[in-house]
Formats: sequence, C-alpha cells, structure tokens
Amino acid sequence: METFDTDPERPSKSQKKREMNALQDLGEALVALSTDQLKKIDLPDDLRAAVRDAQRFGSHGARRRQMQYIGKLMRAVEPAPIQAALDEINGVSAAANARLHGLERQRQRLLENENVIGEIAREYPGTDIQYLRQLRRNALKEQELGKPPRAFREIFQVLKNLVDAGAADTPDVMTEEREDTYD
Repeated sequence: METFDTDPERPSKSQKKREMNALQDLGEALVALSTDQLKKIDLPDDLRAAVRDAQRFGSHGARRRQMQYIGKLMRAVEPAPIQAALDEINGVSAAANARLHGLERQRQRLLENENVIGEIAREYPGTDIQYLRQLRRNALKEQELGKPPRAFREIFQVLKNLVDAGAADTPDVMTEEREDTYD
C-alpha cells in the first residue's frame, strides 16, 4: 500500500489564505491610523506610500484594490514588529499597559508628596516646575471640593508628554500651549 507523504513544513492552502487575510487585516489597521500614529511605525517606503494612498481613496472599488495591493506588499515585510507597534499605539500591549500604570503611580506619588516634582525636574530637564506645582495644587483642591478631575487628568498628560518626548531632547515639552488653570 502506497502512502502519501505530505511535507509537514509546507502550509496548506487554507493556512496560506488565513495568513494572507491576516496580513490584509494588518494593512487595514495601518490605513485606519492617523498620520502622526503612522509616523511612529517603521515601514518600508512603498508600503507607507500605499497606506497613505488608501487613506485618500473614497471610492469603494479603488480602496478595495488598494487594500489588496497593501496585502501583497505586506507579504514582503515581517508583520510582528508592525503588529507590536500597532498594539503599542492602541494600548493593547503589556508594555503600554505597564507604562500607563507607571505614569499613574508617578501621578499619585506627586499628589502625595510635592518633593516628587524635584525628581521629575532632575529626570526631565526643562520641566516647567511652576506649572506642575500649580496643577498639583489644583488637583488637590478639586479632590477636596469634589469637582471634576481636570487638573488631575492634566498632570497625567504632562507626565505622559514628558516620557513620550524624552524631555531630555525637548526641554520645552511642558511649556507648550496650555489652557489657563484656576488657582
């Protein structure tokens, strides 16, 4: 009796199709990103141009064809780093969650102890210490009066901007446009 020896390393037609659909879905996720988010992901130039083109297309047929083209281009790249970058942007990755929890802990430490402002200033030169103190005072006042946590949230955004920009490179991160806060 003759047995058919299938090559275990060769994927089935169904498996290939699933992989192609996964790559096309990854391409769809890239097209859904904003321009700033797209800049954060390392992509080959031809793929980046194809994604930008797909974002411009309004016609369903043209967009569908462009998505197929993006799927084809995706076959030539390693999808894991792109997926990891998308997860980071969408806050899905464990690293992104850990980073956000770290920022929340730092904000809580700041509210409990004003000396943390000095630590932040040492870690991120050019930090607007006066503004951070004002936000801390306002956040404590909001908690005391039961007001909406506007300054509390603003502290988180300031800390996030400092970490994202690596404030050592951009000392004016905290002195960007901001609304006047109440005292």
